[in-house]
Amino acid sequence: MTSRRSDPIATPDPAVHLDPVVCPDPAVHPDPVVCPDPAVHPDPVVCPDPAVHPDPVVCPDPAVHPDPAARLTELRAILAEHNHRYHVLDRPIITDEAYDALFRELEALERDHPEWITPDSPTQRVGGAPVEGFAKVAHRVPMLSIVTDAEVGEFHRRVSEGLNETVIDYAAEPKIDGVAVSLLYRDGVLMRVATRGDGREGEDVTAQARTIGSLPLRLRGSGHPRSLEVRGEVFMTLEAFAGFNAAALERGEKVFANPRNAAAGSLRQLDPRVTAKRPLKLYCHGVGEVVDGGEDWPACHDQWMDRFRGWGLPTCPDARVVRGVEGCREYYRYLESRRDQLAYEIDGMVFKVNDLAWRERLGFVARAPRWASACKFPSREALTVVEAIDVQVGRTGALTPVARLEPVGVGGVTVTNATLHNFEELARKDVRVGDTVRVRRAGDVIPEVVEVVLERRPEEAVPVPWPSRCPVCGGEVARPAGEVVVRCVEGFSCPAQLKEVVRHFASRRAMNIDGLGEKLVELLLTQGLIVDVADLYRLHTLRERLASLDRMGEKSADNLLAAIEASRERDLSRFLFALGVREVGEATAASLARHFGGIEAIMAASEAELQGAADVGPVAAGRVWHFFRESGNKALVARLLAEPNTAWSRARVAERASGHALSGATVVLTGTLSAWSRQEAKARLEGLGAKVSGSLSKRTRYLIAGEAPGSKLAQARELGVEILDEAALLALVQGHPPA
Repeated sequence: MTSRRSDPIATPDPAVHLDPVVCPDPAVHPDPVVCPDPAVHPDPVVCPDPAVHPDPVVCPDPAVHPDPAARLTELRAILAEHNHRYHVLDRPIITDEAYDALFRELEALERDHPEWITPDSPTQRVGGAPVEGFAKVAHRVPMLSIVTDAEVGEFHRRVSEGLNETVIDYAAEPKIDGVAVSLLYRDGVLMRVATRGDGREGEDVTAQARTIGSLPLRLRGSGHPRSLEVRGEVFMTLEAFAGFNAAALERGEKVFANPRNAAAGSLRQLDPRVTAKRPLKLYCHGVGEVVDGGEDWPACHDQWMDRFRGWGLPTCPDARVVRGVEGCREYYRYLESRRDQLAYEIDGMVFKVNDLAWRERLGFVARAPRWASACKFPSREALTVVEAIDVQVGRTGALTPVARLEPVGVGGVTVTNATLHNFEELARKDVRVGDTVRVRRAGDVIPEVVEVVLERRPEEAVPVPWPSRCPVCGGEVARPAGEVVVRCVEGFSCPAQLKEVVRHFASRRAMNIDGLGEKLVELLLTQGLIVDVADLYRLHTLRERLASLDRMGEKSADNLLAAIEASRERDLSRFLFALGVREVGEATAASLARHFGGIEAIMAASEAELQGAADVGPVAAGRVWHFFRESGNKALVARLLAEPNTAWSRARVAERASGHALSGATVVLTGTLSAWSRQEAKARLEGLGAKVSGSLSKRTRYLIAGEAPGSKLAQARELGVEILDEAALLALVQGHPPA
């Protein structure tokens, strides 16, 4: 299987490339792989930029290329180009089907002429037999460790004194949490890849590393040194790591604790074919030994990185050159603010003197360079002890085990609880009371227990049994077929479920009843002021009792009643989401509201009819159908619909949205809006019939660009997507489409 991705790329605009670069013979390629005659295929499959490829990039009529050796050389160059565009530039210009056809053609040629196979051929990335072990490799230039400074000011002071200079430029880059490697190229061809090891000697992982799509087997361009050592980091993106672990869990296999372990474990697979299945990436960040070939080599680090990019070596897009200690501190703040948005895990950053001659002057101390320093963020992993394992009951009855921990600092936050997800996961990790565990926190995600340190397990620790009754109401529990979650089946009669139902109903993205938090919900339920969410709209008749509650008072009571009154204007999609139907998130609720227009139509629809709404699959349709067939739910919704002056009972969203310029349009939001939050803008757009997407494509109608729009702005221009600022958005929402 040679495909590099699951979804084909959008076809380049034929208006940009009127003159097709290549036109294969239809007799040879009945399913043309590259831009055939526009008269036959007005929507060409691929059309590379002739400025980039002045020569045809795909085999035209074989009568033009009767020489198989020439064709083989050409195919290798073509595939290397497309690999670079896909893995390094992230700007592919060819579909997977087209790539696979070219790859198969090259495989056939090499099968007929095995004597022509070379190490840099795209077919040689994978296929080697498993090795018995890893050979040791001595690094030509030691891969030394970098001193970590608590604050970059101390590093800058040492450098300034060592150079007797006050103005110093530093190469600043994220400290990616991966595996350090050294790449050796001879005359532009990859010869060897080795791990860092102890800095002077590492392990030969060439066969494994060759499977990494972003690693060029042959350098692009010209002017390469006769011998070149490149330093880099092999890693796994957070998205790829999550997907890999999820798939492993489904197969019942072991999961990795973090992306670094995943990258290290993948690179050290004895069978390269296993490594090939792991989603690894590479960034290059330094140069080791250079045996020149007459070139004038760069004098600064950033110039080397420019040279690397020209040769097809991927570099980190978040690297910068900064000036002085203030530039370093500003970069620290920049990276810290973006840490949770980065595609990869980092534990800090590295600052290196940019001028290579100054690096020579500074030299080394012990096993570390004087010209570089690491500056780390607070750790996001820590060791602590499990003091207890409690069970929480969610609004859908799901029983979730939660570890109560000895307080520990993780990522700048004191952590006392960590999720164990479900009882199947608890059993797999075998977490017990008294265990020492590794806890991880990433961004705003609830901390989780990564693994148990078995060496520290106390003798008296025993496994946690699966629950036989609900820990809150004592009711029956069940594990539905095909699910890993144990649920309490008592519904609203379970106080824990009822509390979570009310909290969800009042949450910001649902009915947005400001002031109705967890403590107050619990108080309203225990004092008998409400027994379900419909009772919230009767609280005005109990104002005095409400005001007398602990920590309420007259003003707080009036504010809460005003917020409840304002929630009557929430539209049908928010009302549907607020009901808390399983599998019905904001997008599904908005789709149902647009399609059916009113709550009565949704309640009356069959499962098949519910699936007629965009993006509503059989599982969600089944959940909705069953929800409205349950007598308690029907009674609750009837009470809510009986409330006067509510938008959800009178609205007909589909009727209101039809004919609007946004109806049916796919819209992407980027940057910060001043008038609305991202969620408010999303709700407004969906209420007018738009579909709000998180990614751009040729099908996107508008990109709404607020302040600090980021990379999506350039991408939209490249795709020809219409870009609207906030003023244009407001006009559009009010029914005035752009001219």
